[in-house]
Amino acid sequence: MESTAARVATGAGAGCLAFLALVMAAATAVVSTLTGGGLLSSPPGGDTNNAAGASDIPPAMLPLYQQAAPTCPGLPWTVLAAIGKIETDHGRAPTMVSSAGAVGPMQFLPATFDQYALPVPPGGVTPPTPWDPTDAVYAAARLLCANGARDGRDLHAAIYAYNHADWYVTQVLAQARRYAQDADSQQIPVPAPNQAADDAIAFAHSRIGVPYEWGGTGQPGHGYDCSGLTQAAYAAAGIPLPRVAQDQHDATPKVADTDPLLPGDLLFYGTTPTTITHVGLYTGAGHMIDAAHTGTLVRAEPARHPGDHYLGATRPTGALPTAPLAHRAAHPVQSQPPVRSGRP
Repeated sequence: MESTAARVATGAGAGCLAFLALVMAAATAVVSTLTGGGLLSSPPGGDTNNAAGASDIPPAMLPLYQQAAPTCPGLPWTVLAAIGKIETDHGRAPTMVSSAGAVGPMQFLPATFDQYALPVPPGGVTPPTPWDPTDAVYAAARLLCANGARDGRDLHAAIYAYNHADWYVTQVLAQARRYAQDADSQQIPVPAPNQAADDAIAFAHSRIGVPYEWGGTGQPGHGYDCSGLTQAAYAAAGIPLPRVAQDQHDATPKVADTDPLLPGDLLFYGTTPTTITHVGLYTGAGHMIDAAHTGTLVRAEPARHPGDHYLGATRPTGALPTAPLAHRAAHPVQSQPPVRSGRP
């Protein structure tokens, strides 16, 4: 991969080449104080080959991103993959050595890598090295986690810590969205970001085929309504949720529209954020498990349909408000959701 300094200096005189190389190297070192910034340590030119979908990720790298991300609850694997893409095209860059001294597939300064190298991850080498893909990807997840990625608190800050440039954050998030969209379209399996989400999904899977019942919470001999199912699923994971969909929406942390969905997210539907009519549990690859309406069974189905009135998603973390929510008095149980347009 051509260096930024070389791209900028193309066509310049010999004297300018040396000067520009020094200037760009200095800028790289300042901008990328934590990781070295990688082989694309300045705003890239037109041909960066960073718009490919998830099928572009090498088969050896995809499971590394997916396995390392859950070590930081709330970190999407697509963000790790986007960083790997932008830094070295997933290890395809010829030398994987930047002008600032960053090395390896995730472009770490050796001193920075040492801060996040331990414990040695499964499949890593001993002693760990930034040149080993497994060691490097897990270290990248730890760096991001330490700087805001845990529980999705501040992905922007976490990525900015990886390379101190707003353009870099924008590019990583855009690439992550492309990977998420492509993974959904190809139905690439995405692991749950943490054990609670995994447990909630496992519970919901075990209830597929149970009849919908208005107001149902799965008590013996009874079925579920939409929020009864999601409440029971997260209760099985040790996270209490309010009883009705509106309160679940209001009580759980929102997922930004620019962030990729993760398995375990709650998907909400309605006419406005204050008139929630339905909730489902996202399972990845564009699907969810939900209890839709009277006459249906708990089922796995596509998360989106034409005219479904999708409003957004939230990500339960266990840190829910302790004060009573206003909706509880008005709606003691989940109200009967209307049959949404486009949804049988």
